[in-house]
Amino acid sequence: MVLISFRSRLTAEAGADYQALDAELEKMVHAQPGYVAHKSYLATDGERLTLVWFKDQDSLRSWKMQPRHLEAQHRGREHWYEFYEMEVAEVIRTSSFKRSGTP
Repeated sequence: MVLISFRSRLTAEAGADYQALDAELEKMVHAQPGYVAHKSYLATDGERLTLVWFKDQDSLRSWKMQPRHLEAQHRGREHWYEFYEMEVAEVIRTSSFKRSGTP
């Protein structure tokens, strides 16, 4: 399993065009072979954190090279992001707990 941590802050330019492409990419990634899940968080200072899980490195590489994703990367660097930082890690171990009766 591969875990991607994507930290970013948007510029004032990241408006409707950003939202539209983001929504399109979200639909696309759900259909991407090897995609597991993602979750996004917004801090009070505007910094965003998205965690993304892929089955393996090959699945992640395939997503990275999707033409619309490449376009989004370019547009993000040119217009939409004040900054971003991405880290890719192999998940070594997972443990979990869920109380019965919780959603």
